[in-house]
Amino acid sequence: MAKSVLKFLNREEEDLIHAQSLKILEELGVLIHSKSVLRLLKDNGAIVDENKMITKLPENMVIDALKKTPKEFCLYGRDPKNDVMLPAKEFPYISTNGLSVYMTDLETGDKRKTTRRDLAMFAKLADSLDEVGFFWPQVTATDVPDMAHNVHELWTSFQNTTKHIQGDSVNADDARMQVKLGSLIAGGEDELRKRPIFSVTCCPIAPLMFEKGAIEGQVEFAKAGVPVSSMSMSLSGLSSPVTVAGTIVNANAENLASITITQTANPGAPHLYASESTPINMTTGMINYKANESPMIASALAQMALRYKMPCLVGQWGVDGDKPGILISFNELATIAMTMLSGTDCCSGMGGLESAKGGSLEQMVIDSYLWDNFKPILRNMVVDRDMMAFDVMREVGQGNSYLKHPHTAKYFRKELFFPDKKKMAWEKTQSSDMVAEAKAIVKSKLKEHYVEPLDGNVIKQGDEMIKEFEKSL
Repeated sequence: MAKSVLKFLNREEEDLIHAQSLKILEELGVLIHSKSVLRLLKDNGAIVDENKMITKLPENMVIDALKKTPKEFCLYGRDPKNDVMLPAKEFPYISTNGLSVYMTDLETGDKRKTTRRDLAMFAKLADSLDEVGFFWPQVTATDVPDMAHNVHELWTSFQNTTKHIQGDSVNADDARMQVKLGSLIAGGEDELRKRPIFSVTCCPIAPLMFEKGAIEGQVEFAKAGVPVSSMSMSLSGLSSPVTVAGTIVNANAENLASITITQTANPGAPHLYASESTPINMTTGMINYKANESPMIASALAQMALRYKMPCLVGQWGVDGDKPGILISFNELATIAMTMLSGTDCCSGMGGLESAKGGSLEQMVIDSYLWDNFKPILRNMVVDRDMMAFDVMREVGQGNSYLKHPHTAKYFRKELFFPDKKKMAWEKTQSSDMVAEAKAIVKSKLKEHYVEPLDGNVIKQGDEMIKEFEKSL
């Protein structure tokens, strides 16, 4: 099968990044703010400086971890029809954005803080849109205790979508509580291990550091068989070298360190190689998904994941403007879109605003429409003798037309993409003119879409478990 893929590194450059990443981990090491994780690594061959909390990972330990990491696995949905098998066979699976701290109100358009009710709407809308492959809790629940917000977000998401959920965690207790909730729905811990219906993003803190709560939570998830996504967010010039090559090697090293921790905690546990690394915006200090260098970084890291034969999540999808609509430049749109040519299996971003600070229900619909029109660029294409059509060329001859030949009638709908004119009309505006129509679509889907509910007794048990968890905080 032929497929459009942006290739950034040649084989020698891949080799160099791999070798340099191993050198970083073995000679510089990573800072891990957790005595229990340091002890786990030390007991399995790492060299640990307990005073500085730095662990150096020998090359053989990292290579052994890569060998143990599953080369394929499934992000299961509560409904099996929504299972996401990785690596992706054709198109990447796109998720929503994650944990925005504000949203634009559906009625007024004003920015405001987000609640569980808002998250429920995002989850239900995501469930209704075929273009959304899995659900990252779009907004933060600010109406619950701070240390329990991830638990509430997972529980709210479970009740409002049957798609796979990729959440977040703040510490080991939080992780264990999430595993309990997942097990309650799956039918027990063993069933959750067989069909993990949620996964978790555990970000290293660039450069080369792991925060105590997140990394201890990662160990708990790994032990439970819940897939871990090690999303490096190395920012060129801020948390990684300003050079593109330096950012790539920093993000790769952080992924290898995270993979080693997962496999040390539970050999064979599913792990997703991940990155949303970009240059820093030198005028604002923010992550810059629209930087021209972002597709280069995404492509290189997808190549490294492919080298390790690991499923990956890199790049970003979505308009990512300041407010709903398509208000950014062609260059910025093209830059974001090009990250999808990296060869990634998954990606996040639908419905996000301002580099994930905000979320919008209307924007999720707009981003879904854009994806519908873009993804045919990534489809698999057959290149064989029949498709090369030599015999047809002989029959048609020189200077004649293929339009009436049976070969054209047989294949034109399979080979050529015919975009939805209504969706294309939105793209032509480069404005917010489509927002009113997107809003109407949101309201219709929230009113009419049916999500298979959880059993009432399961909801009651889960609510009681969360109440007890909050008392322990």
